[in-house]
Amino acid sequence: MRNKFVYLGITTPDRREATKLLIRNFSPADAAALRQAAEALWKMEQREYQYVAADLLNRHQAALTFEDLQWLLDLVLTNPWWDTVDCFYKVVGSIGLRSGVKGRRAMDRAIKHENMWMRRVAMLHQIGMKQHTDTARLFNYADRLAPEKDFFIRKAIGWALRDYAWHDWRAVEKYLETAEERLSGLSLREARKNFAKLRKTGQS
Repeated sequence: MRNKFVYLGITTPDRREATKLLIRNFSPADAAALRQAAEALWKMEQREYQYVAADLLNRHQAALTFEDLQWLLDLVLTNPWWDTVDCFYKVVGSIGLRSGVKGRRAMDRAIKHENMWMRRVAMLHQIGMKQHTDTARLFNYADRLAPEKDFFIRKAIGWALRDYAWHDWRAVEKYLETAEERLSGLSLREARKNFAKLRKTGQS
């Protein structure tokens, strides 16, 4: 973590074991109550409390709607680094998917954001969506970020493509054939990481 933050020194397994009942039994009356709890944790000095806030939001994300999306994205940019930023792409993606056109437009704005971490979240927000993935946006976002030199952006491009390849590697392979000269070597390696296995098993 490059000495960026203050820690209690609790490992991830121990943290999750210590907080699982708290998170599971938490019953926010509404989105405002969930946001209040998450914000209180986020303001605490040690980084582990921010991880708990992210775990809480992911567990109770059904309470959040499109009206909470901007608040969530603002939280992403509060003391951002990959460790907290990557806690949010699933809940952001879930809200975006449930929000339809409004959600897609919000992600289209996020991919153009001046902050690199916001662009990373936008690139990753469809991970795990399988058949619900908007492939046109996935490939368009990869093209848009392709010129960037930052490691975390290049890694995100490859990660997002690699994840979708588990659902439809042929579509990813076809895209890479046209995008190979635009994408970095890191993005290409990440995207193709499981191709040999997928070809062998004949997955579509």
